Parts: sequence; C-alpha cells; structure tokens
Amino acid sequence: MSAPEATSLFSKDRPFPAKVTENRLLNKAGSAKETRHIIVNLGDSGLVYKAGDSLGVYPSNRPVEVAEIIERLGATGDELVSPAMLKLATPISLLEALSHRLALSSPTVKILNTINAKTTDPVEKAKLEALLKPEAKEALTAYLDEREYVDVLAEFAHTKLTPQELVDHLRKLMPRLYSIASSARMYPQEIHLTVAIVRYTTNHRERHGVCSTFLADRVRVGETPTPVFVSNSHFGPPEDLTKDAIMVGPGTGIAPFRAFVQDRVAAGATGRNWVFFGDQKSSTDYLYQEEWEKYLAEGKVTHLDLAWSRDQILKVYVQDKMREKAAELWAWINNGGYFFVCGDAKRMAKDVDVALHEVIAQQGGMTPEQAVDYVKQMKKDKRYQRDVY
Repeated sequence: MSAPEATSLFSKDRPFPAKVTENRLLNKAGSAKETRHIIVNLGDSGLVYKAGDSLGVYPSNRPVEVAEIIERLGATGDELVSPAMLKLATPISLLEALSHRLALSSPTVKILNTINAKTTDPVEKAKLEALLKPEAKEALTAYLDEREYVDVLAEFAHTKLTPQELVDHLRKLMPRLYSIASSARMYPQEIHLTVAIVRYTTNHRERHGVCSTFLADRVRVGETPTPVFVSNSHFGPPEDLTKDAIMVGPGTGIAPFRAFVQDRVAAGATGRNWVFFGDQKSSTDYLYQEEWEKYLAEGKVTHLDLAWSRDQILKVYVQDKMREKAAELWAWINNGGYFFVCGDAKRMAKDVDVALHEVIAQQGGMTPEQAVDYVKQMKKDKRYQRDVY
C-alpha cells in the first residue's frame, strides 16, 4: 500500500481534523484499568495506512488546568506571547498557547532559577535556596518529578511571572503516537485505537495523561475536530502470507495484533496466527474477548494463550505462557515463523526477549551464545520485530 504522503494532503505538519465516531470502554466493571476503543473516521482525508502503522494525535490541554495557570499569573488569557520554541511569525494569545501549543507538565530547574531571581518573599527564597543547593540534587529531582507547572506557580504564589516569562519555560506540546488496532483491508475509512487512559495522583493533585484523557473526556463523539496523521512503520505482518505469525501483546500491546489478524484474514493468509495476550483479571480486562474467541472458533487464530496476573496468588505473565509452550513455539519459529512483540519496553519486552532466547537455546539444542546469534539472524531477516514504548 502506498504511503499516505502519496495520496493525501495531510501529514504531521498538516494534520487532518478527524472526527471520533466511537469511544467505548473495553474493561468491565471492577477493573483497576480504563482502556478505551476509539474509532477515528478518516472522511475525505485521503489518508491510507497499513497494519503496523501508528496514528499521531495532537491533543489539547485540560481547560481547568489552563484556567488555573492563567489565574495564577494574574492574567486574562488574551495577552500576546511568542514562545521561542514555536518559531511563530506572529504572536498568539496566552490562552491559545497554553491550550493547544505548549506542554504543562515536567517543570525543569530553569523555572525555579527564574522565580528565585525574581522573588522578594523570604519564605519562598529560603525554600528555593534549599532546593537549588548543589548537594540537594536528589531532593530537587524528586521535587520536580512530583509536580507540574501549575504546582510550581501555586507554591511560589507571591512571585508573579509575566505570561511571556512562563511560556519561555514550556516545551512544545507534542503529538502522541498510538498503534493502529484495525486493518485498512477491513476498515479503509476508519482507524481504531486501543487507548489506556492515564490518571494518577502526585503532590495531592489528580493528574491526567494529556492525550489519553483528551480522547476519553474532551473529544465529543461526532463533533470535536481531532488533529491526526498517519505515521508509517517498518513494523508489520509477514509479507509472505504462507508464513506463521506469533504475536505477543499484553495490555494495550494487543492493538497492532488485532490489526495484523484482521489484515491476514482479509488477505486470505494461509500462515497460522498465534496470539499471546495478558492483563490483570480475566473477568474485567480481557480486551476484545468476543473477537478473539470468534477467531479461535473459526480457526483463524490457531492458538490463543492468555496470562492473568491477578487471577491467582502467583502472577502469570505472557513470558510464562511462552515457556509452557516452548516445544511448539520453537517448532513454529524453526519452521520460518515470525515473532512480534508490542508493549512496555522497560519490563515486558525485556522479559519476553529473555524467554525467547531460553526457548530457542533449550528446544533448539543450542548454547546461549548460539541462541543469541540465532535471534540476531531473526532480526536481520525481519522475523523478530518489536513495537515497544
């Protein structure tokens, strides 16, 4: 399939104002998680995509947070500002900058230095001097990790920054990339997303993932223009439709594999599909359960291995399921099967990689060093692909 640039006027620099046509909660009552199925309509954008691609979404910030920052600056929101990193030809309003153009999280030491240089309040001065001492590096890092810009303005309320001074400290609000959970062969006019909604508390304040809560809470279905673009990826199902595909995607890592299976079914692939999925509880967190069970019943998915970490005393993860099925897993791989992983880079992908090396060494009768070489060759042949974040 040709790249979007060839057929569409829309791109990262000129996103398409799409409409969201569905926003459905995937978890059942009692889940500790909030995962949503979001459908984005491509309309007449000319955007095309392939299984494995991502959708870039430009979010806007929470109005309540923007309003509090404006209030703490003693501003109205109409003030004109020129944030340096935006390289604008003409200034924009403070309200526009804070709502749509700048990130309001992750303050840096620079803003504390600016406030310290301006403050005349002895209490604020003492607090800042203590934080900015060379020996207080760890305390400073912990302090900043717990806060967003609104917290800093609230804590040093006696020292007023000008709107321009504040925006000069803020970074650009960047688009977020989500693995596409649908196949264009089945849904040429739609892109489906599987979005984990981020909500947590630090410094006694509720925090909200900017883009996930934008999609969950602030985009009105069928109404709010949502700026999007397609991001092409080298991650994708085997081009040879006779090859087997093993897909490991716990949590929202299942998104691209929903796309892969749809794509392979629609293309009439004869290669088999093996899906490993895991989450906390089978009763509440089995994402797309009906679809997977239908594919399994129809033989379109040969194996579906499920790992639930909270359904028993000992936690079970996808890598445990891989080890349980080691002999057959090796048979698929040794027969030219492709191995795909999507999800958390910090732990899951590392643990799955360790398990893969173990399975290959044990079942293939190899030394650990030979298994490393075998996996390297799989990567070279694009038979081992990862989409991790």
